[in-house]
Amino acid sequence: MELKSLRMFIDLAKSLHFAKTAEQHHVSPSTLSRAVQRLEQELGSALLHRDNRTVVLSEAGKQFYQYAEQQLEQWQLLQLSLHQKQAELQGKLRIYCSVTAAYSHLPPLLERFRQQHPLVEIMLTTGDAADALEQVEKQAVDFAIAAKPEQLSRIFSFHHLATIPLAVIAPTMVCQVQQQIQQDFVWSEVPIILPEHGPARKRFEYWYRKKQQGKANIYATVSGHEALVSMVALGCGVGIVPQVVVENSPVKDRVQYLTEVGAIEPFELGVCCLNQSKDQPLIQAFIAAITP
Repeated sequence: MELKSLRMFIDLAKSLHFAKTAEQHHVSPSTLSRAVQRLEQELGSALLHRDNRTVVLSEAGKQFYQYAEQQLEQWQLLQLSLHQKQAELQGKLRIYCSVTAAYSHLPPLLERFRQQHPLVEIMLTTGDAADALEQVEKQAVDFAIAAKPEQLSRIFSFHHLATIPLAVIAPTMVCQVQQQIQQDFVWSEVPIILPEHGPARKRFEYWYRKKQQGKANIYATVSGHEALVSMVALGCGVGIVPQVVVENSPVKDRVQYLTEVGAIEPFELGVCCLNQSKDQPLIQAFIAAITP
């Protein structure tokens, strides 16, 4: 299988458009079609379903797309490995973190890395912190800034960055929730805003269970700690969040920390990657740059 054919198929699988892909690779659509046909003959399976209007990947095509990307990546890593002594490190480093982590913890890490490896392209994706390990596991990214779960799978390598305290927050605006927390109240009557899943959700469940005050009054679940702070600021309820999220929130002046609510175990925040990827040059370089 030629690398050129793999590259053309990868781009075709992304665009699902023969003319555009052919133009991108400076070949005719018929040449591209013959290249795909040769791949299908070698595999003994149809990679695409085509008619006059649409092109879609078959199940075999989806599997081959993943294989082709892996092969191309392995080839690029081999080239880097063979030439790393003769040239500066190059390539793409894919990182995932929450919006807050992109402000609070990522900049100094990237600054040190980019000083040492200025030719490496950084590709940053932000989203729900609770999805960080999943992004690494499915190899959508190389690294993620994530809270360490109680049981960390052996497939991951985790590098400690900081200990992040959690807090219970409530709105400062005049609303029913604020009136409740200013009086003697039972927790089962106070509306709670929760993360959909992840370590913060687990922390809430352990913390609330110790109170033994009946079933929690869950007002809403949200994706992301940043959204949770906003919901609390709007007077919808109270919630448990990492303090660093509150400190970096544009609505931090509209929420308050509740005291004497009981101990909440902090997060261990770190940089996570797959163990199987640790020997790749870019991965090694990034870990070396962020390790004190």
